[in-house]
Amino acid sequence: MQALFVNQLSTLDFSYLCPKRGLVGETWLVDVMLGGELDEQGMVFDFGHVKKQVKAMLDSLSDHRLLVPLNAEETSITHNKEQLVVRFQTCHGIITCSAPAQAVLLVDSEAITPELLTPFLEEAIHRELPGNVTTVELRLYPEDIGGAYYHYSHGLKKHDGDCQRIAHGHRSQIKVFVDEQRDQALEAWWASQWRDIYIATKEDLQASFQESNVEHYRFCYTANQGYFEISLPSSNCYLIDTDSTVELLATHIALCLAERKPGKTIRVVAFEGLNKGAIATHSLK
Repeated sequence: MQALFVNQLSTLDFSYLCPKRGLVGETWLVDVMLGGELDEQGMVFDFGHVKKQVKAMLDSLSDHRLLVPLNAEETSITHNKEQLVVRFQTCHGIITCSAPAQAVLLVDSEAITPELLTPFLEEAIHRELPGNVTTVELRLYPEDIGGAYYHYSHGLKKHDGDCQRIAHGHRSQIKVFVDEQRDQALEAWWASQWRDIYIATKEDLQASFQESNVEHYRFCYTANQGYFEISLPSSNCYLIDTDSTVELLATHIALCLAERKPGKTIRVVAFEGLNKGAIATHSLK
């Protein structure tokens, strides 16, 4: 048997439900190895097809989706017309999400971890590959950042692609420069403010309500993929005046930090997952 590999074939940006952490925005890299017999071209599988077909399957299955551990005791699922409704109990309160089925991935596991998600994805991909490919091995893992980072979830209702889904997210590095000198303490402070946070636009807030003596917020909007709604504890939410594109988030962070450092020029490099993001500069004299 022969094998081929492609490292960092794809990057998956998604959110998942966790009993302790709540709604978690995450970014995982994916390495792939395909084993099998050589075809008439002397290949296990054409690299071009790996980069297109296998990557497309990975992205379709789990990128920009809400991943739900179907077998967790905290999970309950109902269907409402064309909507999938997820209800999940956490240490902080109840998370409820109503979305088109294509925005949610129900994983046959008790938790969402790289170890438990990997065989689920391997089996799904293997079914779509030619018969000479006998094994599919994936490695899912987070970026080795080293510095400060935060996990956030959001939805972009004006986006014409999958970013419109109300509960997808990222694990994102942040760099902050004060008068062009990097300030890692300030980076760590901001990352602590956005630890496992849901960033929402104020105009999407539809209601505030109490459940089990915990304040919850309900957000909803209609985008071109359908109707989206999410409710979660208010303590896990961060409201902003604008949409939550990475450009606007970088600007928001720079403005907030400039207010803490009057007379200083603040430059923020805000990442959105891996190797992409936005830069914003602000100063208050």
